[in-house]
Amino acid sequence: MKTRHLIFIGLALVGPGACTTASDRYAVPAVEVAQQQRIAFRSVEVREVSLPAYAASDEITTQAEDGRLASAGNVLWADTPGRAVALELSRHLAQITGARVASAPWPFETFADAMLDVRFERLVAGADGQFRATGQYFVGVTDGRRERSGFFDLTVPFDPAAGPGAIAAARGQIVADLAAFVARDGLR
Repeated sequence: MKTRHLIFIGLALVGPGACTTASDRYAVPAVEVAQQQRIAFRSVEVREVSLPAYAASDEITTQAEDGRLASAGNVLWADTPGRAVALELSRHLAQITGARVASAPWPFETFADAMLDVRFERLVAGADGQFRATGQYFVGVTDGRRERSGFFDLTVPFDPAAGPGAIAAARGQIVADLAAFVARDGLR
């Protein structure tokens, strides 16, 4: 009797895991950055990218017209969103400016000329076909030059009927647009 009871418990614990379906993961496709922008710094460290809880989740989230945020548990980002956005932002800033740009922790022996901190208030795909990013950026310097900050409010259109791949492409474009905005308004 005891053995049968233990087998039942073992099957109950294994059973639910065996019935789950695999998750679909979506990577953000590469975005070309055409414009070049001169900035006041030779090197920039992307220190922190702060995301709202729903945007920091591995699940791809959308916002309904009534404001409700929803995600499907089996539709995930391919990388941790905070890490991915920081790396995308670093890559785009390096392409746009020609400066040495890396995300934290700073990998070089000499310190960066400027430190960039980006705090997203909103980073979400809307049911209206607009991917929105709002928030604030901060540029810190250690050599006595003027420190800067500013707000951003960006949108990129996408086709909601095209599914998670379209959302991933829109996020990629909005991070590229943010890099161009910060280079032009915050790092000059």
